Amino acid sequence: MVNQWKAKMLLDKNYKIGVIDKRIYGSFIEHLGRAVYGGIYEPNHPEADEQGFRKDVINLVKELQVPIVRYPGGNMVSGYHWEDGIGNASDRPRRLELAWRTIETNEVGTNEFMDWSKKVHADVMMAVNLGTRGIDAARNLIEYTNHSHGTYWSDLRRSHGYENPHNIKTWCLGNEMDGPWQVGHKTAVEYGRIAQETGKAMKLVDSSIELVACGSSNTDMPTFPEYEATVLDLAYDEVDYISLHQYYGNKSDDTPNYLAKSMDMDHFIQTVISTCDYIKAKKRSKKKIMLSFDEWNVWYHSNEADQKVEPWSVAPPLLEDIYNFEDALLVGSMLITLLKHADRVKMACMAQLVNVIAPIMTDNQGSSWRQSIFYPYKHVSVFGRGISLHSIIDSPKYDSKDFTDVPYIDSAVVYNEEKEELTIFAVNKHLEENIVLDVDIRSFQGYELIEHIVLENNDLKATNTVHRSNVVPHNQGESVIEDGELQIQCTSASWNVIRLRKNHE
Repeated sequence: MVNQWKAKMLLDKNYKIGVIDKRIYGSFIEHLGRAVYGGIYEPNHPEADEQGFRKDVINLVKELQVPIVRYPGGNMVSGYHWEDGIGNASDRPRRLELAWRTIETNEVGTNEFMDWSKKVHADVMMAVNLGTRGIDAARNLIEYTNHSHGTYWSDLRRSHGYENPHNIKTWCLGNEMDGPWQVGHKTAVEYGRIAQETGKAMKLVDSSIELVACGSSNTDMPTFPEYEATVLDLAYDEVDYISLHQYYGNKSDDTPNYLAKSMDMDHFIQTVISTCDYIKAKKRSKKKIMLSFDEWNVWYHSNEADQKVEPWSVAPPLLEDIYNFEDALLVGSMLITLLKHADRVKMACMAQLVNVIAPIMTDNQGSSWRQSIFYPYKHVSVFGRGISLHSIIDSPKYDSKDFTDVPYIDSAVVYNEEKEELTIFAVNKHLEENIVLDVDIRSFQGYELIEHIVLENNDLKATNTVHRSNVVPHNQGESVIEDGELQIQCTSASWNVIRLRKNHE
């Protein structure tokens, strides 16, 4: 493989970043647009099961192996009464949903969503309303979901047909409370206090739970990262995680700059880690706060269409980005960034899962299909289980409008010791040149190549539709192993998954 563009990687199984928590491959379902109604739930659909959930969607979610799903919001949760979604469905109230100015029918609520999560083999990250509500609603909800029996709320759950508790172990204390758009927006001090007291009450009900405090809604917020510092200063003893949210877009149609935005994500994570550790030092604490990147994705395609949707309708099409090939490349780099911080980022949620800025799309009464971003998400979720290794990479670099020294090769490495498998994920951000990545794998003697999966397309703007899949991976990538070196041909503008396994013959 002759090529003037080369990159080098040194690997050693002892250079460990950390054990990967499978929950970094989580996702998000909010009562927003067609995520629930027309997405996961459509009782009149030909493929609806006995509860009204679409079996074609269930199968696609299972294909992604999503380990945890955040629910029910999002901005929606800041005005949500969870009690509206329990009991007889025909008796549930229809409410004005203020975050997205729609009508919430409450056909799907807590119990139904817990049933759906079991069908897709996922745990639930439940969010409580700290916008218009607080301690009482949260402690009652966790009593309803997690307490066994013998109390008002636990026995009410049993009367609704759920004898055993749901045992939800991961809880978000509100959502984006720093945002002025949030119903019940709070200053850092106001939120820190209510998070502390709510968390305390919830852990009195169930001491085994983990709690996620809200961080900044994004890095452009004027209070970032002071918001995180103040919240943690107040609620440090009660919470286990701080949340991060970030979305990227390419409105200027500058692809090299767009693909470099994973560097911004990396800087965001490092800043939040520094903030957490500053508060840890300030408090002389032995407790380490972990990160929950529970909203991340590309989001910009649908902005103009959303402005045309009439208010107060049921499940209108909102935030329905149609993703192209270059979006899949950035999503791949964002997943790589999460893996590079596996020691501190222990949960993450691609927002969202179905129809709403999602890897899975559906037509009402029709088919479902995989968007371009489905594939890097699937590859990393399925093959990215194990230990994240620290790789030393020497890659050619470029400068873009907003970034300098951007490596053309962006890569993460996962070692599954139990299965004796090694997986290298790599994005070539060069739009014209192939790059050969030479990997020193002498630490992995006896490993042989299983496959080299490639996602590539000559058209950066190519998309998938219900009728045609233009962006799909193939396993004809060119990689060879020779004398302890793995040579990977990373074609221009490509997502690569290189899988190796120990040969015992």
